[in-house]
Amino acid sequence: MANNKILAPQLKDLLSDVSNHGNQHLLEVEVDLIQTTNLLGEAIDKLVNNFISINEAVNFQQETVSLLLAGKNPSLKDIERLRKIHLEIGIHINEAVTSMQFQDITNQLIGRAVKRVAALRDALATLGNTGAQMLPESGGEEIIAFLSGINNALVVRNIELESALRKVVNQSKMDSGDIELF
Repeated sequence: MANNKILAPQLKDLLSDVSNHGNQHLLEVEVDLIQTTNLLGEAIDKLVNNFISINEAVNFQQETVSLLLAGKNPSLKDIERLRKIHLEIGIHINEAVTSMQFQDITNQLIGRAVKRVAALRDALATLGNTGAQMLPESGGEEIIAFLSGINNALVVRNIELESALRKVVNQSKMDSGDIELF
C-alpha cells in the first residue's frame, strides 16, 4: 500500500509533465507557423504589387518609345513621367528585394518549429523506450525509480531545448525596422 501512495504521485507528475511539455512545444510550433504564414503572405502580396508596378512602368516606357519611333511627340505629362519612371522602378525593385529577404526569417521560424517537433518526438521516444525497459514484475521502488528517471530526462531535454531556442523572431510585419534576428 505504501508503494502505491508513492507511485501514484510519481506517475501523476510524469504524465502531467509530459502533457505540459508537449503542449508547450506544440503551442510554440503553432505560434511560429502562424507568424511564418503571416510574413509569407505579406511578402508575397508586396512582391506581386511591386512586380505589377514594375511591369506597368516598363509598359509605359515601351509605349512612349513606340510613340517616339512612330515619329509622334509625347505629351509634357508623359515626358515628365518618363523622367521619373526610372526612380519608380528602382523603388519597386528595392521593395521586392526587401520582401524576398524575409525568406531568412521564415526559414528561422520553420527551423524552430521543426526543432520543437523533433524534441517532442524525442521526448515521447524517451518515454516509450524507458517504459519498455520496465518489467511487468517490477516492484514499486523500481517503478518509482523508472518514473523519476523518465521525469528527470524530460525536464533536462526541455531545459536544453528552451536554452537553444530562447531567442525568438519577433518580426510579425514586413515594415522595416522591426527585424530582430537571432
